[in-house]
Amino acid sequence: QTQGTIFPAPNFNPILDAQLLGGALQGISCEKDVLIDILTQRCNSQRLMIAEAYRDMYGRDLMTDLKENLSHHFKEVMVGLMYPPASYDAHELWHALKGVDTEENCLIDILASRSNMEIFQMKEAYLMQYNNDLQQDIDSETSGHFRDTLMNLAQGTRMEGYADPSTAAQDAMILWEACQQKTGEHKNMLQMILCNRSYQQLWMVFQEFQNIAGQDIIDAINECYDGYFQELLVAIVLCVRDKPSYFAYRLHNAIHDLGFHNKTVIRILIARSEIDLMNIRQRYKERYGKSLFHDIKHFASGHYESALLAICAGDAEDY
Repeated sequence: QTQGTIFPAPNFNPILDAQLLGGALQGISCEKDVLIDILTQRCNSQRLMIAEAYRDMYGRDLMTDLKENLSHHFKEVMVGLMYPPASYDAHELWHALKGVDTEENCLIDILASRSNMEIFQMKEAYLMQYNNDLQQDIDSETSGHFRDTLMNLAQGTRMEGYADPSTAAQDAMILWEACQQKTGEHKNMLQMILCNRSYQQLWMVFQEFQNIAGQDIIDAINECYDGYFQELLVAIVLCVRDKPSYFAYRLHNAIHDLGFHNKTVIRILIARSEIDLMNIRQRYKERYGKSLFHDIKHFASGHYESALLAICAGDAEDY
């Protein structure tokens, strides 16, 4: 049972919320606490209704007003909350591909973890927002087998719900050979299986792989490959096994190994807030001993910290 941390607010009144936000943004000094109280405590569809009421009331775009009145990471959080999910993914991918340096980890996080439907909607949003084709941009901004695998994932053609025990052993054998031989053709076969088989099928394939190779598929991938190609393959395997665990691992890595990589923390908290952030918090605590709430509190500060903690929705006892 996956569970987010942000739910539709009861007794929701978009007009009242729009008025309060207008007051908070128009004042001499921006009342950031009001923004946090409203925008982190409404689900995405409610936030979009508030934006509509805001436009009717003030004749201005709420997202634009947030951008103009806020700064730094706090701005990124508040503005990020105003995108519909597919548009937010598209926005993050665009910046990852078109920024000064390609942000490979952002591409991995999003494309390795989204369903066919999410990928389809994200590609549509990408085309609408940037007038560019996502697959063409991946093609031009990345390279090698990493690019081929991203391109395959971006097709959104993974089988769904289907599992065939009789082919699982064959697939596992192909994966094992791909880890032994490491030719271009073997790498292609490896990514084809990981990108196109259903999650149910891959569960069986990974079991068979363990039987054939005497080691876990992740250990084999880590031994045989390197660079972003290796990271992407591992991410796919981890997402097949348990997405909340994957995101807990990515958050911990962003907070501790990268010295609080703000972009990653913000992206994961916003993108997963209505899907499985509660589960991610549980996995984080189980695996790392400290709560996500505690670690955010330890590394962030000010209104930025308050906004992240409100999305994380931990309690004092989590600390």
